[in-house]
Amino acid sequence: MLATGVHAKPGLYALLLGSGVSTGAGIPTGWGVVQELVRRAAAAHDPASPGAADAAAADPNAWWDSNGDGRPLGYSNLLAALAPTPATRQALLAGFFEPDERDAEAGHKVPGAVHRAIAQLAKRGLIRVILTTNFDRLMERALEEAGAPPQVVSSPQGVVGMTPLQHAGVTVIKLHGDYADMKMRNTIDELSTYAPELDSLLDRVLDEYGLLISGWSADWDKALVAAMERLRSRRYPLYWDSRSSKGEAARRLLTQHSGVVLPAASADDLFTGLVDRVDALDRLAEPPLTTAISVARLKRYLPDPIRRIDLGDLVSEAVSTAADKAVAYPTNVNTLDGQALEDLYAAMLADVTLALRLLIEGVYHDQDRDHTGLWVKSIHQLMLARKLITGAHQQALDTARHYPALLALRAAGVASLVADRDDVLLGLLTEPTWRDPLSRDRLPAVIALRDYTVASADVVNAFPRWSGQRWLYPPSHLLRADLREVLRPILPDEDDYRWANDQYEYRVALTQYHLEPRPVGYARSTPGEFIGTSPFGGRQWADGQPLTEADFRGAAGQASDDWPWWAVVGDPSGMDATLTGVRQELSTMVQFR
Repeated sequence: MLATGVHAKPGLYALLLGSGVSTGAGIPTGWGVVQELVRRAAAAHDPASPGAADAAAADPNAWWDSNGDGRPLGYSNLLAALAPTPATRQALLAGFFEPDERDAEAGHKVPGAVHRAIAQLAKRGLIRVILTTNFDRLMERALEEAGAPPQVVSSPQGVVGMTPLQHAGVTVIKLHGDYADMKMRNTIDELSTYAPELDSLLDRVLDEYGLLISGWSADWDKALVAAMERLRSRRYPLYWDSRSSKGEAARRLLTQHSGVVLPAASADDLFTGLVDRVDALDRLAEPPLTTAISVARLKRYLPDPIRRIDLGDLVSEAVSTAADKAVAYPTNVNTLDGQALEDLYAAMLADVTLALRLLIEGVYHDQDRDHTGLWVKSIHQLMLARKLITGAHQQALDTARHYPALLALRAAGVASLVADRDDVLLGLLTEPTWRDPLSRDRLPAVIALRDYTVASADVVNAFPRWSGQRWLYPPSHLLRADLREVLRPILPDEDDYRWANDQYEYRVALTQYHLEPRPVGYARSTPGEFIGTSPFGGRQWADGQPLTEADFRGAAGQASDDWPWWAVVGDPSGMDATLTGVRQELSTMVQFR
């Protein structure tokens, strides 16, 4: 109910946050600050009595009645006893609320998951008013970090000059003041009444907004309880988390306002769960993204470090959808002929096309290589779609579940090659891994996704689309045909497209050759159309070597010492032996069927 209400009417709900929202970050409660200040005052007052400080902290009011300045225990006169000047008071209080080096290392006194989740809701305009009894500034910091700087009201004077709530972006109303404010409210007496300006603002918020309460028990804040009690009826619902709504005052307020108790293990769980639910409702409300819109968003997100999470979500959702469909592909059918196989491969191409377009555009435009890990992760995720089959199955259907991953590897690999990013290409070939369920070997993508392992020559040549023509290198031809349209935006020219695939296939064979010794069943470098029909003739060979090899040698001749391919071919003095070995192996594959 809460998520639906927040999503349907942005800005309708206000938050009331108590100490339970900040204690998880290592921030003391208001009364905890009073106890510690009294303990320090007692230690300074009676240094010869080691137990005096702890006894005073156990009953601060009694100690203050006997040793204070004659006025009731209060925050301001307690501070005056310990720190006579504003500067020393500020330094004293900072230790309670500001992280030192040790706190920062431990993740204490910094915005936590609950603050960041609320900040996300505020940035999206779903939450615009935040009431809080806390003195710390964690909420304000989280809002600023999220790009939603708040209007902060922490005193009656601040109420007078504030921007009206309906015109402000986000407003944080600190009912008990800020830790650096000498008028901060801490003791029972101080919490019994509010200034008229603050009471008036509070009455308006409680009347005009729905309310979500978290981390506030209502046990001590008499003025705030009174404000809620004098509101005779509510226009909008009241929600209260189960952990802080157990006291008598809380139960009374819940009954008066027909409030709803929300089960929540913690404030973190409550608000991160609310964000997840609102996200789910967003996805339902939005029409499915077209490929063009998705690519446009990717290009907008890529250079923006603030949209890194949005970029990851966009790509991961497309990849996850394709991977989930690949897992569900059939592995045993009654009639497995060329038509059934062609239909299956066509369906796999359609299912992964959006992911392919995002990977191609992402790799090609990721000039600073800021997101290489995302492209590698995407290939890995698609590889995981081929899992161990324990029952009866057909081998061609089992291996076909790797076809989306193979398409993605080649598409992203060609994009990285066209963008002249050899390090990214090598990363795509070697960093994603898949554990063979039978041998238990962990194989890099360039080995696990061999063309002929995923789609055998007999399977591809049986497709009716070829009208009976049998290809010399069927998987290579199929991949080039299937990827032609998705790669067209970065390779519109046909000769450029053929040459880019030739170069990619040669580098795949080179990498596979380098990865010797290989597991059983992965014995040879993958042949492809880049070889041509003869080792000593045809357009793909010249002077007894493939044109792709000559091109590679030319690149090596101009390469610097940190060229990524040196790790594959060895140093310049040993490169010739490696390239000759690959050429000899490829020469034996010219008649490969």
